[in-house]
Amino acid sequence: MSNVSEIDGLPLAVAQNFAADGPLARSDDHYIPREAQLQMADAVAHAIEEAGSLVVEAGTGVGKTFAYLVPVLVAGKRALVSTATKNLQDQLFFRDLPRLRDALGLPATIALLKGRSSYLCRHRLAQAREGAMLPDRLAVRALARIETWAQSTASGDIGELEGLDERSDVIPLVTSTRENCLGSECPEYHACHVMKARREAMAADIVVVNHHLFFADLALRDSGVAELLPTVDVAVFDEAHQMVEAGVQFLGHTLGTGQVIDFSRDLLAVGLQHARGLQPWNELSGACEKAARDLRLLAAGELHDVRSALVKRRWEEVARGDGLEPALQTLIESLKAAGEAVQGVVETAPDFTRLQGRAAELAAMAARFQAEAPADHVRWVDLTPSQARLVETPLDIRAMLSQQRAAARRAWIFTSATLGDDDGLSWFSEAAGLEDATHLRVGSPFDYPAHARVYVPPRFPAPNEVGHNTMVGRAAAHCAAALGGRTFVLTTTLRAMKVVAEALTAELAELGRPLDVLVQGTAAKRALLSRFLQGGCVLVGSQSFWEGIDVPGEALQCVLIDKLPFPPPNDPLVEARVRQLKSQGRDAFNDYFVAEAAISLKQGAGRLIRTETDHGLLVICDTRLRQARYGARLMRALPPMQPLETGEQALSWLRSLNPA
Repeated sequence: MSNVSEIDGLPLAVAQNFAADGPLARSDDHYIPREAQLQMADAVAHAIEEAGSLVVEAGTGVGKTFAYLVPVLVAGKRALVSTATKNLQDQLFFRDLPRLRDALGLPATIALLKGRSSYLCRHRLAQAREGAMLPDRLAVRALARIETWAQSTASGDIGELEGLDERSDVIPLVTSTRENCLGSECPEYHACHVMKARREAMAADIVVVNHHLFFADLALRDSGVAELLPTVDVAVFDEAHQMVEAGVQFLGHTLGTGQVIDFSRDLLAVGLQHARGLQPWNELSGACEKAARDLRLLAAGELHDVRSALVKRRWEEVARGDGLEPALQTLIESLKAAGEAVQGVVETAPDFTRLQGRAAELAAMAARFQAEAPADHVRWVDLTPSQARLVETPLDIRAMLSQQRAAARRAWIFTSATLGDDDGLSWFSEAAGLEDATHLRVGSPFDYPAHARVYVPPRFPAPNEVGHNTMVGRAAAHCAAALGGRTFVLTTTLRAMKVVAEALTAELAELGRPLDVLVQGTAAKRALLSRFLQGGCVLVGSQSFWEGIDVPGEALQCVLIDKLPFPPPNDPLVEARVRQLKSQGRDAFNDYFVAEAAISLKQGAGRLIRTETDHGLLVICDTRLRQARYGARLMRALPPMQPLETGEQALSWLRSLNPA
């Protein structure tokens, strides 16, 4: 790729592509030049030209994807583009980048790189074919489909298999993990889809990754990003508002009792298969598994009968007393004994080399949790019905990102529709150490005052009152009845979601409106959205439906939010961030809780208006927006929708959108 910036100036070359008679207009009859898009593209072009750092918030409808991709393509520099999810990766790789490359007539090569669990492992497929214990006929059919597909796939990307539930029990059987990958010892190494994807990434001009892969690889060096990053001139992070939490998750350290139990079972299976009688495999495996189960019991304490999906315990509660240190020491000793036994037979089979490494890594992690945590880290314990996870994470990604930015001269672009509620975009910039970057806020081109209304009920049960969730469900029923469906109900917790859904269903029955109520968790997310688009229904969802959902047009015309989405105050990570702010003499409530709520509220509200012609109503069932001193700040964070004062005005607006 040629470097246009050295010929006639990158910003000018970029602007020409966005002109009314430019390449984008010639390739798309529906293209309309947007001043906001050009403003963002110009800022990106300058950042690339100067190898600077840019943080840009671009409202819905700006066209931010093209606003950063066009400068990247025109610049002709090697680039890494990271986004929040694998679905968005696919959209960039299969749709946006090829379309732009063709429209601009540029010979850029592009590659898609995901984590190893996204790719078929030929070796594990062969093992599954020979001896996997499949739970039911659905799993048997799924494995048969995968075997057929494996004969023709070029990429090995499991995402190619349409209709395969991402929660299928078969997927872990036919993909690899860092723990069970045999590396160069694998008999299928030269045909490995993971290695092929990495080779293509290293040879491409533009590589598309996701945030989880980016941070996990910087921490573990397991997927090729750590080798790729030093070779690129531009790093772009779309949906950057998710970067901090993704980074905190993967830059930390975790010891799961489930990991140890998996190791113990692999140790037993491999030992009996390849070295039966050479070591006491049953005893070694049993000791590791017992140590893991004892550690879980200790970590659970009085919460030993955990029934919910996830319970978090403060580290201080678990470490109190004398039990944790000896439990970890017993685990370390059992892992070391297993590692020594494996050492004695390591030449017998390649699997033993990997088992030896796993034993050492698990023992080292257990030893880490015996020591004090670093000052800028926080620890806690995640409890599920099946395991305990000891977790240690940094409070933010400042140190890591500052180190990466200082390592080499390159452009860094961070963009999202929601990065803060001030001109400095401080919510994101502070956590990412980007206060010194150039900051830009580009508003949405949509006519919100004409097309959207917002209603906050003046009288409503407080969020902490018993009847609040029931009233949310009843309010949602009246909105949905006025529209004949076409309503999203977004809740802040799974517990509230269930109560709201029940109340919604009951109230619809009272109103005599037979609308389907779709609830998160009752089917796969894609299936729920597909049914919603057919009409005549209401969708009730929690966190995973607040963002990344795009339902344009008349299919969605009402979004109802149950209450202000403040972070949970008793979460260990939240508590640690509050302590840090207080130690700096800052107001933790305004600087953290309100700032977090503003971001989440903008995300939820962003589901409503997706195109220039969309119309709709946003309802927020929390009177604190009217009464609390911070309410005005949160209302300003929303798009400029016209406020309504009464419930009848809200219903009248909805009826006007549904003349039938």
